[in-house]
Amino acid sequence: MKTADFDFLLPPGLIAQHPAATRDAARLLVLDRGSAGPRHASFRDLPEFLRPSDMLVANDTRVMPARMFGRVRRADGAGDREVEVLLLREEPGILPERIWSVLAKPARALQPGVELAFSDASWHGRVHSLGERGKRRIAFRPLPADAALSFESWLSRIGHIPLPPYIERPDEPDDRDRYQTVFARETGSVAAPTAGLHFTDATLDAVRARGVAFATVTLHVGPGTFRPVTTENLEEHVLDPEPYRVPPETAAAVRGAKESGARVIAVGTTSVRTLESWARDGMPDDGAWRETSLFVRAPFEFRVVDAMITNFHLPRSSLLFLVSAFAGRERVLEAYASAVKEGYRFYSYGDAMLIV
Repeated sequence: MKTADFDFLLPPGLIAQHPAATRDAARLLVLDRGSAGPRHASFRDLPEFLRPSDMLVANDTRVMPARMFGRVRRADGAGDREVEVLLLREEPGILPERIWSVLAKPARALQPGVELAFSDASWHGRVHSLGERGKRRIAFRPLPADAALSFESWLSRIGHIPLPPYIERPDEPDDRDRYQTVFARETGSVAAPTAGLHFTDATLDAVRARGVAFATVTLHVGPGTFRPVTTENLEEHVLDPEPYRVPPETAAAVRGAKESGARVIAVGTTSVRTLESWARDGMPDDGAWRETSLFVRAPFEFRVVDAMITNFHLPRSSLLFLVSAFAGRERVLEAYASAVKEGYRFYSYGDAMLIV
């Protein structure tokens, strides 16, 4: 298959710019791989499609306020220049200095040694070095050096929620809550595991009341996960590595579910990639952090995941390849065409699909 085989027509008006009024008010398209066509429901109806023996596994990563706006002094003395910085991943450093790998716009303005100032001067930055593929490493330092304000508290003050570029508006105060899942715990992502955004505490209670088990894994989502595949040959596309962890209690629960014949239902493509990467790493039970660059595309042997909940994804994206590997390209594109016809909302703040 080629990248062009995963195009579809989407009216721009169906790209969700805001979340639904309430999380579980999102629509739910149910795609049964053994039946003729999709069913249409509401996400709050999810428990009706689950079995008492099922096990849901969700990603508990938390999105950082990773988008920052600072200023650098131009070398020609013509004044400050605004730059946008997206924190990606913290790297080893000597405290109190905190070194982060970042993306920046314009990147050419951030050369080694350049100083950055921010609206809250409790911390400042200096370009430490150049990274791969246009990335930069920025060393952040507190001012003064023994300042009591932690980096995390400072970032919470000045950082913005990094909404995807297809959401064509600035982030708003409500996004700090709505672009997080209700089970978010481990801070480290620059994008939300969006299938989990539809869950409420009431939904989780209803799921558990039906006898469905619930467990979490962690995969910190980087920007590469959502990057469109630009190569026509899929073998040439490489995903950036992302850290993941399967806690010992989740590892034991998943093994027990597989041994008993229960369905393991992944909440989101990030949970799929975590569980399938964990399987390929030998299903360890040590709970250690590992990295994955797993690019799921057909043909693919799913060793753990039996069903999944997912949002509707961009054309030519690695996420669409993953869903198509699970349910079949033609069946998925037919479901997408049905969703367009029915006016479903697409992408991060959009509606959901359950594939069983």
